Amino acid sequence: MSIEKVKTYFRQYGMEGKILEFDVSSATVELAAAALQCEPARIAKSLSFSADGSAILVVAAGDTKIDNPKYKAQFHTKAKMLSQKETEEQIGHAVGGVCPFAVNSGVDVYLDVSLKRFTSVFPACGSSNSAIELTIPQLEQYSGYKGWIDVCKGWESPDL
Repeated sequence: MSIEKVKTYFRQYGMEGKILEFDVSSATVELAAAALQCEPARIAKSLSFSADGSAILVVAAGDTKIDNPKYKAQFHTKAKMLSQKETEEQIGHAVGGVCPFAVNSGVDVYLDVSLKRFTSVFPACGSSNSAIELTIPQLEQYSGYKGWIDVCKGWESPDL
């Protein structure tokens, strides 16, 4: 099971005990926010794409959508999400539990700037009923991210 891979991954950092498992599904932003009793924006959703034949993950705030022109400017290709089957095969986690931890080798992880609004966020942990609360520096450390990017819309304050 994917959650076991994530538990093993976090064990090396002494963080395995911080993983939360729920009796209810947390497979979508809305379900995860309900299970955690937090605002949906604090759910760090992991979106899987194919970019130039390689699988990538974009971790973004739960209240965002991919901005296609920004994505194309960043990756020089159209945003093409992986299918459920491709996600599990290429990323190493099933849809509903996709996270930036214990992913298959060769998968690049990017963090979207929409997450920087928060002190801590809740990414999944490899199953459709798990999450972990991480500060932004912890998310950077444990995700092995390649860089911060700006490819989402719908979250910016009109005052910014």
